[in-house]
Amino acid sequence: MGADRAEGGRGRPVRVAVRLGSAGVCAVLLAGCASMPGSGDMRDVESTPRQDSKVRVFALPPGDDAEPQEIVQGFLEALTSDDLRYETARKYLTGDAAKEWDPNESTTVLAEAPTPYTAVTGDRPDADDYRFELSGKRVARVDEQHAYTPTSGEYRRTVHLTRVKDTGQWRIDRLPSGVVLGRSDFERNYKSINKYYFTSAAQSGEPGTVADPVYVRSQVDPVTQVVRDLLQGPTSWLNPVARTSFPSGTALRKGTRALTPDDQNSLVVPLNKKADRVSASRCKEMAAQLLFTLQDYMPTGVTDVELQGSKGTQLCALSESEADGVASHGADRSASFEYFIDGDRKLARLSGQGAVTTPTPVPGAFGDGAKQLRSAAVSRNEEQAAGVSADGSDLYVAPLTPGGMIGEPVLHSSGATAKDRLTTPSWDGRGDLWVADRDPDDPRLLVLADGMGDPLEVRTPNLDGRIEAVRVAADGVRVALILNSEGKRALYIGRIERDADAESTTVSIVELRSVTPDLEDVTAMSWAGDSQLVVVGRESGGVQQMRYVRVDGSPTPGSGPSALTGVEEIAASEDESQPLVAHSADGIVRLSPGAQWQTVVKEGSAPVYPG
Repeated sequence: MGADRAEGGRGRPVRVAVRLGSAGVCAVLLAGCASMPGSGDMRDVESTPRQDSKVRVFALPPGDDAEPQEIVQGFLEALTSDDLRYETARKYLTGDAAKEWDPNESTTVLAEAPTPYTAVTGDRPDADDYRFELSGKRVARVDEQHAYTPTSGEYRRTVHLTRVKDTGQWRIDRLPSGVVLGRSDFERNYKSINKYYFTSAAQSGEPGTVADPVYVRSQVDPVTQVVRDLLQGPTSWLNPVARTSFPSGTALRKGTRALTPDDQNSLVVPLNKKADRVSASRCKEMAAQLLFTLQDYMPTGVTDVELQGSKGTQLCALSESEADGVASHGADRSASFEYFIDGDRKLARLSGQGAVTTPTPVPGAFGDGAKQLRSAAVSRNEEQAAGVSADGSDLYVAPLTPGGMIGEPVLHSSGATAKDRLTTPSWDGRGDLWVADRDPDDPRLLVLADGMGDPLEVRTPNLDGRIEAVRVAADGVRVALILNSEGKRALYIGRIERDADAESTTVSIVELRSVTPDLEDVTAMSWAGDSQLVVVGRESGGVQQMRYVRVDGSPTPGSGPSALTGVEEIAASEDESQPLVAHSADGIVRLSPGAQWQTVVKEGSAPVYPG
């Protein structure tokens, strides 16, 4: 790209000139310039420093005598710039092409920047048209809703150039739809944020939230982008199980410019007339959605939101402290303990706060050793637990209270071996209990309402493989599954749909999507945030590794957890400030933020957080 990086600062606007080649880009440094190229055209740029910006990158327009190769390369580099509406990129196009091209239709991400190969389409050296083929290896696609999907395969598209008659200059007149760029530029230019919508899956009965991850251009008025994306509603994959409190057609008031929090971290959001008649309670829900979403993007940047109607009057205002009273946000944020099966096959717990403490048996029958256990799950309110017997054949549910008793098993598996019987169970945000029976003669995914009653078989259309592990998210509408197909274990995310009438209830897992396409052997996983999981697995022919992955399959910035030998099971809280807990070759170990792995006990297995 040719643009030096420098740390930005806050203060007066600065005027910076950066020299680059005619087909290059211009990096606007918000405070000083570490170094500058020594040749090329000079261009002045003004920029006002922003709290969330360090470097702004703008493209240079085509030179008067630019050759076809320079036009194509300049256009591709302009796609990686921070122009608000790709104004400079359009200067590389003919007038008609600039009108027809829609950069917001999609973004194609390649492993490397696209490589243009040229072919003269005429027989004469002075031919008036050229054709370039762009090629590369596909990594992902971001659609018009800004939702990310991993892809693979070769990318090949054609760019056609013509010599404009009036000026004699080369311009692109036919090109692929959307934007195409390399992975490194995508990771620099785009940021993943969670939009938040409502679901009725919370155990308390009050509205709960579900995260809907999308990608926004991180240096191009991101706060306004985030708000616009939220107002457009859930992405297609999540839409069937999520709702928004914004009335249909709600948008920012016409003429609204960049949205920016003030010095008190308060944000005013002016809306169009579609929102003018909302009730006070509904307006509070709208404001809560905005706060949850903006705090995900900039955790310390917004503490209060004010919604205004089309005439500029206040509809409602909501503070950070008030938002938690509107909806449950993160069902296990108040988890008091971490749990695991100790060396005596009893359910034990240790404090989830502070330094490593001595584990103690849980109160009730599971802690008394009434049944030897292989694995367990603790309800999100930590009032009851479900345990799988040591041989994997029976599932029990018991209260976590002194004197609590174990009744008859609520589920039995007839699998011939322990590996063909019950998986570790999981509690959802509604208080229902999920478990998979791996019996080859009768494989099933089952859910028990409130952890009791007759198990309901979950419909799993298009499921390819046997379920080896199941973890339901706190929101109760997304489930993570490890599926074993022909000896390869992969991680999938599915959407939970419920259909109830007067006579029966149907639960289905639909639209499963792979989130670890590069791992061919996933052995353990756990939810580790509203839209993130921690995964243990191997690439083809590789060694075991532990990493974080998003539910859309996109990469997470930075490195994963520090290395750990022989990990068999992993547990994470959806409160990302709490430590990881793992069952490894060293026993039960814990990794607190900013620390190293520490051994809790030498003998133990099946660590879990509530859920």
